Amino acid sequence: MCNAGSYTIHNHQHHFGWDNTFAPVETVAPGSTIEFHCVDSSAGQLTADSTVKDVKTLDFGKINPVNGPIFVEGAEPGDALKITIESFKPSGFGWTANIPGFGLLADQFTDPALTLWKYDPNTMEPALFGKHGRVPLKPFAGTIGNALAEPGLHSIVPPRNVGGNMDIRDLSAGTTLYLPVEVAGAMLSVGDTHAAQGDGEVCGTAIESPMDAVMTIDLVKDAGLKMPRFTTAGPVTRHLDAKGYEVTTGVGSDLMSCARDAVSGMVDLLCKTQGLSAVDAYMLVSTCGDLRISEIVDMPNWIVSFYFPRCVFE
Repeated sequence: MCNAGSYTIHNHQHHFGWDNTFAPVETVAPGSTIEFHCVDSSAGQLTADSTVKDVKTLDFGKINPVNGPIFVEGAEPGDALKITIESFKPSGFGWTANIPGFGLLADQFTDPALTLWKYDPNTMEPALFGKHGRVPLKPFAGTIGNALAEPGLHSIVPPRNVGGNMDIRDLSAGTTLYLPVEVAGAMLSVGDTHAAQGDGEVCGTAIESPMDAVMTIDLVKDAGLKMPRFTTAGPVTRHLDAKGYEVTTGVGSDLMSCARDAVSGMVDLLCKTQGLSAVDAYMLVSTCGDLRISEIVDMPNWIVSFYFPRCVFE
């Protein structure tokens, strides 16, 4: 049996997709702290020298690698992993892309596009966007998940009841995440690190950024947890709140249509007020704008709102 300790999972120790037959790269005891050296969601296909041509030639078989899996001693189906997210060590490089066929408004934005980001990993000052935009940063891991009980190889793209590609920006330093266990050892994997993202990640990518993530893994026996849950250490939007928000809405009987209308409205607003191209506005709002269900009880219509922080341009 292992004693709780500290471990490093290096960037080459990653896999693509979920499969409970993957061999663990490490076996750890509950209480262990693990540093994951995560590559970006393109697995290094997009770099600081990339152009939009590289978006066109992405190998989707190498999308969203995750470090692991980690076998946690004593973990059995019906238990839960308690994952304390300790810290992140950002790289200073990131990218955001419009990938044809992917994203909330994929039918409106059919051509590839790419924005490259450079930021200070020590000060974590807001990242520059164009001549005037400044996007506040909040590092987190988009994908944290256990292996599924269902046999076979499964896509890593959709989230699952055991976690996975949740893209919840509040899974940042200080948050405690609980994930259901479906297989012996849990087989935890982590990746898809982001420097910033808005709630919804509407264009399909955020500021995708390689970085190290440090997490402490504990075990809750017989948790009976059905879906992921998490606890934040404090407020979650201070990095965006200072100047208030511009807000557009979508109103109708279908939440997806409402969300699309709210985002389209914000893209139009930023094109008009900031002189951005539509695709640049679309990628920008994916990194820092938030989709919210504002009302879901007044039948037959619901309201979805899209909040864009004014601090980006003020």
